[in-house]
Amino acid sequence: MTKKERYQIVIDYFEEQIPIAETELLYDNPFQLLVAVILSAQCTDKRVNMTTPVIFRKFPDPLEMSKASFDELFPLIKSISYPNNKTKHLIGMANMLIEKFGGEVPMTVEELIQLPGVGRKTANVITSVIDKQPNMAVDTHVFRVSARLGLTTKATTPLAAEKQLIKYIPEELVHKAHHWLILHGRYTCLARNPKCNECGLTSICHYYKKNFH
Repeated sequence: MTKKERYQIVIDYFEEQIPIAETELLYDNPFQLLVAVILSAQCTDKRVNMTTPVIFRKFPDPLEMSKASFDELFPLIKSISYPNNKTKHLIGMANMLIEKFGGEVPMTVEELIQLPGVGRKTANVITSVIDKQPNMAVDTHVFRVSARLGLTTKATTPLAAEKQLIKYIPEELVHKAHHWLILHGRYTCLARNPKCNECGLTSICHYYKKNFH
């Protein structure tokens, strides 16, 4: 089976199984999504969604958040992983949006990664979710699922996996494929006990072949 055929099987499967694939983070505008994605690093979307409503009420836009003190913001996110760093990042990010980007969330990866707390993965999420840009954010789920399914080979870093994935996924599907792989990893292809009996991709799965044959 060629790499192209393997990708086609995976794409066809997800088109049928998850026709509507989108982020599970709750947001109303690009600024809210940026806040939520920064908070979601090493934290579940579920926990972030429980935390953000209060933050968005108190700090609805970059200007309000840029005026926040550490002691005002920290209590609102202390239930999330790395609250110290993330509090500093959010205030710094809001300040830079005001000072450098006129209070608007920029829509290029290059500009976004200048913001405190924003790495390549976060920038890829923002641009693909908001602007449908063909950018593939590789988190632990995407990294694991793509390796198990043989979509990536010998990719030892998220960037290496990202490059392989965008090479074979049609440009107009990249923003969707990111969510397919995340949702599959979150609910079916779990890290410790994958639910292979619920998965329709076992026929091409390297992990399945290695562990159950």
